[in-house]
Amino acid sequence: MIPSYANFGGKIHGGILLSLMDKVAYACSSKHAGAYCVTVSVDRVEFLKPVEVGELVSLHASVNYVGRSSMIIGIRVEAQQVKSGTIRHTNSCYFTMVAKDDDDKPSEVPKLILEDKEEVKRFIEAMRMRDIKNKTKSEMDDAKSHIQVDRAEEILKNERCILR
Repeated sequence: MIPSYANFGGKIHGGILLSLMDKVAYACSSKHAGAYCVTVSVDRVEFLKPVEVGELVSLHASVNYVGRSSMIIGIRVEAQQVKSGTIRHTNSCYFTMVAKDDDDKPSEVPKLILEDKEEVKRFIEAMRMRDIKNKTKSEMDDAKSHIQVDRAEEILKNERCILR
């Protein structure tokens, strides 16, 4: 990683890493789908350890789940210190990608061939995460539509905010 990618704290900016992860998710998903793919969502972005200027960064991606036109791509980011050779797991996340046809409509993707127990585990984990995400989205939508602003003083009394 080069100095121009550093944030004010001297570490590689998270946005740089997200951009790299998006590109890797595209490459992985389009290779599986045999089609152009777009990013639909990014989940569980975890910045576990900072990436330092001068480290070599490797991104490892796998198709963990396929639906009809969507895929969940798991990404693991590792940083390697050049002199010592030490490798650290720095980031993980999951991208949901959708394959598109020439008319920009979702297109069907091939089934995923699961060849070992790790791939089976990732597929089942991704199914569970998808179900939890859908349930949470529904709950969030419900929470946003039932805000009781007239009770704000009572609801916010122990929060770190000031009502004016």
